[in-house]
Amino acid sequence: MHKFVALYNPPADSADFEQAYFDTHLPLVEKVPGLERAEVTRVTRSFRGEPGFSLMAEMYFPDEPTLLSALKSEEWAAAGRNLSEIGGMGFVIMFTAQPAIA
Repeated sequence: MHKFVALYNPPADSADFEQAYFDTHLPLVEKVPGLERAEVTRVTRSFRGEPGFSLMAEMYFPDEPTLLSALKSEEWAAAGRNLSEIGGMGFVIMFTAQPAIA
């Protein structure tokens, strides 16, 4: 299993951003080829200071080749364009991850 993770810093207007995110962005993400599932959670607490993030999105793929292929797909590009349109690219950290223990 490999995943793509996006951590979103709190936007100026979280209600507007979340509405756009769930109404337009997530449906595009769900069309990405090879995606097994997508999970989006609200960050509710930090154990050291205020939470630095508002949302965490995790997109799961069966293996690295499938993830790498998905990142090159038109569906992924469309989701990226949408994220830019709704203002999410300015406050997001993105990375890939895999299990540390097989």
